[in-house]
Amino acid sequence: MAIRDILRGEIPEAELKSIAAETADRHGEEFDCVRGLDADNWLSTPAVVNEQFFIKIITGQNTLVHGLLTTGRNLGVFASGSEGFFERFGTPIGMAEHELDAAQQMRELGVNVPEPLEAFEHDGYGVVVLEYLPEYETIDSLDPDDVERFAPDLFESLAEMHDAKLVHGDLRGENVLIADDELYFIDATKVSSAGIDDARAYDIACALAALEPLIGPRRTVEIAAEVYDPEILTSAQRFLDFVNIRPDHDFDAVAIKGELDKRASN
Repeated sequence: MAIRDILRGEIPEAELKSIAAETADRHGEEFDCVRGLDADNWLSTPAVVNEQFFIKIITGQNTLVHGLLTTGRNLGVFASGSEGFFERFGTPIGMAEHELDAAQQMRELGVNVPEPLEAFEHDGYGVVVLEYLPEYETIDSLDPDDVERFAPDLFESLAEMHDAKLVHGDLRGENVLIADDELYFIDATKVSSAGIDDARAYDIACALAALEPLIGPRRTVEIAAEVYDPEILTSAQRFLDFVNIRPDHDFDAVAIKGELDKRASN
């Protein structure tokens, strides 16, 4: 069993069906079926109810793992010369409500996210219900030409969020979806409003890290520079080494730093 599956844990079949049945009932539907999804997700169990509703089920173990990951991320941020800005959750329903709220705020800005429907508590589990996108690809599964076509949308959407004092906090290829020729964000995490500027720089660093292996450092930085001012763009540089040691990123940090230095010197 993968370490991810051990840390995430499993939802007993009877409890999964009970949560799914309540989800359907809360939306005026008869419960028909539920199926789990094999997603690269450490902090919840994803499933689809009646092929209509995407649910994420959050357990007490998930909140504990999130707290441990948050501590590690804040240590990495501190080592990068900034105060820690990631925040943890005390309860499963707190995690669910945050994801719902973040998706609602992003959607109000015009940033594409699966439609947030509700969050509720069920026997100690936190459950967030979102629109189900039946057909999608993650951006890191596209060919380079398509990645280059969607990269401006990625940075423009991030900039809209940042202008509104919102950040994603966990941007990586798996959290950027392409559905119906549109770019969607999923799985935003929680950061402190006091650290918004550093969190913005971290978001940009993660975006650069996600795209560099797909379209190369020069083109990645060129596209980012069309959206962000040089000072804001180069602020991401101090987080690149930390992002590079995370297991969900694999990119050429030196090459990106070189391209950012070129921008800063122009």
